[in-house]
Amino acid sequence: MLGVFSSSIISPPDELVAAGCRTPSPKISSTALTKRFADSNTAAVSLQIGDHVHLAFTHHNESPLRPRSLAVKEEIFCLFEGALDNLGSLRNQYGLPKSTNEVILVIEAYKALRDRAPYPVDHVVGHFSGSFAFILFDNSTSTLFVASDQFGKVPLYWGITADGYVAFADDAGLLKGACGKSLASFPQGCFYSTAVGELRCYENPKNKITAEPAPEEEIWGAKFKVEGPAAVSATGFGYHNFPMEIS
Repeated sequence: MLGVFSSSIISPPDELVAAGCRTPSPKISSTALTKRFADSNTAAVSLQIGDHVHLAFTHHNESPLRPRSLAVKEEIFCLFEGALDNLGSLRNQYGLPKSTNEVILVIEAYKALRDRAPYPVDHVVGHFSGSFAFILFDNSTSTLFVASDQFGKVPLYWGITADGYVAFADDAGLLKGACGKSLASFPQGCFYSTAVGELRCYENPKNKITAEPAPEEEIWGAKFKVEGPAAVSATGFGYHNFPMEIS
């Protein structure tokens, strides 16, 4: 899956900007990135939302355990990859019919809490259990909301294109060719919301998230980690260490 957003929606993260400046490397524009995705993926579905947002996904090479989906409801667009283990209980919690799938559930959960503000954004994903990553865009408020499950079972990456767009994808190779070293793995157990204005850990919202330069031999320019004793790394030791329907 792929989501591409202009700087009018999300400001390029300073950590990724700095990573690209440390080691300049070839990049391509957001338009070239979305074209590359469409050209390399069979039966890709692509949506252009105004001049600032592009979403795309495909079922090509999809894992049966991590299906991809795209849904739109009341100007809320959502790409979802994975499966929620507690989908049944979440349907009951939000009063939704049994036919509700994961991507619709995410939209409904977001919409319910948005309309009941000031509920914290992390409440949307705090009770999700399973393997998932999603990219949600609320066109009515120009709000972007991205999250990954606590164990990073569904890969998600983010980077900055040559023209300053922020891109999210489940394919690191796709972004590497577009973002150069302005690229990182999206930290597991975390979310980014333009309503909040920063990256946060939804399991431990008060824990600080920092980024450090990645070794030169890695494709990443930066690695994000969640500080604090409650954090668990991607490999199960120490911190969260990290080198984004559409893919």
